[in-house]
Amino acid sequence: MADPDLPAVAAFTDTYLPTVNGATYTVRTWRERWQARGGRMDVVYPDADYDPDPGEHPVASVDFPFYEGYRLAAPHVPRGVVTPDVVHAHSPFAVGVAGYRYARRHDAPFVVSYHTPTSEYVEYVAPDALVSPLERVSAAWERWFLDRADLVLAPSERTRERVRDLGVSAPAEALPNGVDVDFFAPAGDDAVADFRARHDLGSGPLVGYTGRHGYEKRLADLVDAAAALDATLVLGGDGPARDDLAARARERGVDARFLGFLPREELPAFYSALDVFAFPSPVETQGLVALEANACGTPVVGADAGALTETVDDGETGYHYPAGDVAAFRDAIRRALDEREALAATCLDRREEVSVSRAVERLAAVYGRLLD
Repeated sequence: MADPDLPAVAAFTDTYLPTVNGATYTVRTWRERWQARGGRMDVVYPDADYDPDPGEHPVASVDFPFYEGYRLAAPHVPRGVVTPDVVHAHSPFAVGVAGYRYARRHDAPFVVSYHTPTSEYVEYVAPDALVSPLERVSAAWERWFLDRADLVLAPSERTRERVRDLGVSAPAEALPNGVDVDFFAPAGDDAVADFRARHDLGSGPLVGYTGRHGYEKRLADLVDAAAALDATLVLGGDGPARDDLAARARERGVDARFLGFLPREELPAFYSALDVFAFPSPVETQGLVALEANACGTPVVGADAGALTETVDDGETGYHYPAGDVAAFRDAIRRALDEREALAATCLDRREEVSVSRAVERLAAVYGRLLD
């Protein structure tokens, strides 16, 4: 049943399913929850090998050659997209620009979620000689695009501060993306035992990560840290760094298991099977996989950089270490392994604080305030 009090939203994103990352997860989950509340949220996204649901509108696109899983799309709005009360862009590229034009065409408030600090990714996808100029260009483009917004939403206070550091004059506030805590919950002992058996993980301690195997995630630090741990390293997901990571693990004698992309229904068992979730990435705007792990009762050891400084509550839901310091990373993992039971209890106590339901309630309040 449609709720006439909820605004009609047109969401625009340059990354969507079947690509799995924090932005696609957020757009999809927010859309599902918005519709469950009786609202309409259409999504415009680059076409890919994905069968859209009603209200999901693909636009023509081609593979982006420098970053696997991303596509370059036309700045086009297909027919049938809802006439919006609010337009919400989740990326600053072609589809996001189409969203800005659509908002102005319909005199609708334009909201931008800042999911990815694109200038920080330049060094991982560009030749060394081009890194510095491309970082400047990328930062300038981000600033221009974000300044078109009536409101910028950042998934953490640290990311909101980055928006300010870019020199953006548009208003900005922190609104965490949220985690589906109904789905991400501790798996039972039988489910964990079955997961371990199916993936031949034995009965010893497990330290792991799931997500994109991109060089920007610094997963090589995790392999190096694991070299002196009495634990099996378990990596879910995939990406351009996978082969190098596997070779590095062999060179260092690390017992590393690469599981590839796991079906979504297996993720709660994956997180629950881990004794520690290890997250060395310094470029996160929130780090949803860390919150998913916490929601399943698994402590996180994360780099003290980017939004992980905020996402991981030191000594409560996990531990930090200085980004790039492998010895400190290893020590923090050992400490989390020793204190797993107490850390896990705190993680479970805080599940509702990070729920997507709470995030969407706040999102509805943001839209209502802009329309008022």
